Amino acid sequence: MLLITRDIIPGVLARAQAEHQVRELKLQGPFDPAKLLAATNGVTAILCNTADKFTANLINALPASIKVIATYSVGTEHLDLEAAAKRGIKIVNTPGVLNQATAELSLTLMLMAARRAGEGERLLRAGKWRGIAPTFMLGHDVAGRVLGIYGMGRIGQVLAGFARGLNMRIHYHNRTRLSPDLEQGAIYHATPETFLPALDFLSINAPSTPSTTGWLNEARINQLKPGAIVINTGRGSIVDDDALIAALKSGHVRAAGLDVYNNEPDINPGYLELENAVLIPHLGSATVETRTAMGHLALDGINKALAGF
Repeated sequence: MLLITRDIIPGVLARAQAEHQVRELKLQGPFDPAKLLAATNGVTAILCNTADKFTANLINALPASIKVIATYSVGTEHLDLEAAAKRGIKIVNTPGVLNQATAELSLTLMLMAARRAGEGERLLRAGKWRGIAPTFMLGHDVAGRVLGIYGMGRIGQVLAGFARGLNMRIHYHNRTRLSPDLEQGAIYHATPETFLPALDFLSINAPSTPSTTGWLNEARINQLKPGAIVINTGRGSIVDDDALIAALKSGHVRAAGLDVYNNEPDINPGYLELENAVLIPHLGSATVETRTAMGHLALDGINKALAGF
């Protein structure tokens, strides 16, 4: 029995139903662990996503029949991996197939933030547009500027390729330096102290780990050159919200484009007051093609895990 916590792409659901006996939980909004537990009788596999928080207590309460938990995501920070390992529960995620879509959204946010697109749309929809003038809604160029990528993994490398099409100069900060064939001329910085002051745009594409939590704090924001633009399609936990909001208010950070947040969907209300913040509701991988590929990859992982038991 495969328990699917939320609605998934119809084609993926059809495959799941052809290969497994399926129970659909159809959760909406906040995760309800009690509702999940009530539906786990006879279940051997669970397909969840990042909205579903599998704490150690929840994992320890799962029936012994459950052999694998698959998540419709690359990130696994919503799953207690140690507790799952102790229970012998295999964890499956979906890396690789969402690189293009997430990098596309990073580029979208860069352009929107630099060109004040969110602010302009709000103005127009409110019926406040009264025509143009030479000084109306002035943004800033993206082409030819310096893009810094924090987390030059697969998504960061795709984004770098897009940015080269805009003649941007690429800098990056990683735990380790890439090989020259992967760098493709990008400039490596071993420390944030040399990395951040060089940037016109900072794109956060790192995963959520203990070492990245709170990485963009007040001190590091102050190391950015005045007027830099911050983009985050990595994880909300990487950013100190209060520090970024303060920098957006002061103008030290010119604008931000955010797709991920701490405590989402209950984001810091300070962002909602800022015209220079472009806010997107975690749409990084939200294309039909990508979510379909993610679903099939999750099912592949489930089948492989179950075959091993």
